[in-house]
Amino acid sequence: MEVKCNLPDKWDFEADVVVVGYGGAGSVAAITAHDAGAKVLILEKAPLGQEGGNTRVAGQGWLNPFPIEQAITYFNAMCGEYTVPQDMVQAWAEEMNKNNAFIESLGAVIMETVYKNRHPAEFPELPGADCIHDYHIRTDDGSNGYSRLWETLKGAVNKRGIKVLCATPVKELIQNPATKEIFGVKAEHSGRKINIKANRAVVLTCGGFENNQEMVRDFCTNLPYCYPLGTPYNTGDGIKMAMAAGADLWHMSCIAGPVYCSLKVPEFPAILEIPALEPQARAVFPGGVIVVGADARRFADEKYRVTHGKSLINGRWAQTPTPCPLHMIFDQTIFNVGLYDSHRYHGWNPLLNVYTWSKDNSAELAKGWIKKANSIAELAQIIKLDPKVLQETVYRWNMNSAAGHDPDFGRTRMVAPIEGPPFYAMEVTPHFVNTQGGPRRNAKSQILQVNGEPLPRLYGAGELGSIHSYLYNSGGNIGECLAFGRISGRNAAAEKGWS
Repeated sequence: MEVKCNLPDKWDFEADVVVVGYGGAGSVAAITAHDAGAKVLILEKAPLGQEGGNTRVAGQGWLNPFPIEQAITYFNAMCGEYTVPQDMVQAWAEEMNKNNAFIESLGAVIMETVYKNRHPAEFPELPGADCIHDYHIRTDDGSNGYSRLWETLKGAVNKRGIKVLCATPVKELIQNPATKEIFGVKAEHSGRKINIKANRAVVLTCGGFENNQEMVRDFCTNLPYCYPLGTPYNTGDGIKMAMAAGADLWHMSCIAGPVYCSLKVPEFPAILEIPALEPQARAVFPGGVIVVGADARRFADEKYRVTHGKSLINGRWAQTPTPCPLHMIFDQTIFNVGLYDSHRYHGWNPLLNVYTWSKDNSAELAKGWIKKANSIAELAQIIKLDPKVLQETVYRWNMNSAAGHDPDFGRTRMVAPIEGPPFYAMEVTPHFVNTQGGPRRNAKSQILQVNGEPLPRLYGAGELGSIHSYLYNSGGNIGECLAFGRISGRNAAAEKGWS
């Protein structure tokens, strides 16, 4: 029996290539498709002024690894047992090697990032690590961040006159059930449902699921909750749409995170980073601070530099433990100097000016974000931890730190007693840089069905179904957005129109 394809009676918008998601991958896919002669339309869930995805608020660095053979070796080593098809890795390495040339073609001047205190590779012990070269938009002081790369990409989109519809969440792919071809999308715009025709292809570049707590619990091992450092609009929409169309999934448990140096409050969708808990050498403050888990005991070196959420545990890189709920216990000195820094080069809250922290922390204390007590036992009761155990934990920390060492976890930074009264506590949360999982794709950026065959006229790029399967190197996601944004844009534009 013939299966009918029920197309909409009316198309509200039409383009050759429809790009779903206006971040790094989406902008690059749109630029590339446009330059290949296609008419392009970008649809973005976030309202105007909040577009840009994680790329807008990331550190703005990208990888341009070379030589290519070393890049392949290093990437495979990062994957370990979680292997990725070699034609995909080959495509990744070859296209990533063209990232600098692409950014320069947009008129930007670039520079290589210099790391003073560490190797550019996050896993320098792995074979091929010398391939890692990280770049950013040139500045007089060598700094990165502050949306500089995003502004370059956005400027290139604007220069080409590519139409962008913000506040337009896509709800469904329009598909021929017989051939599995994707003909367009259904979305919402200005309070009404609309249909958008894609004459050649749809490219999904709408990010991961960092702000979908149900998906976090389903796919992320041992994480009861975790919140975004970046855009709060990544809620797994593209994953669900692709699944409904018959897509296979991969890398769903691979995340860049968790890191537990942040505060999450209901009033704001993204986290607020707490400088006193940051592991970087620059984040050193006077005063005493520890983090305890649900049992009121310490569980790790609070200043350990996790590699995007991975820690070296028993000789193997594994997800950093987060025995939630987590509480930061600290003294008056930390309260005075180490709670929040609004002058940051990345992150959703600082760059979009979502929240202004009070200079003396009084507003946050009044809101109940910070708890205060005259004794550790009283503080424990307020935050619902065992008073006796928390007293023992603080006492042990104070004795060891007074002696200048941490025999439990080997912490070497900010080894100072927690002195008071008063004493303070703040519940902190694990946070993501991003999730990596989503619809499986091939070397052409085509999204694949469970049987391994491409879903016709459907492409994907960026953090939605990222190539990263286990370990992750800084600059890798933006680098991948540039590389597979170009691959998806080229191939989508090359599709023949349907009728």
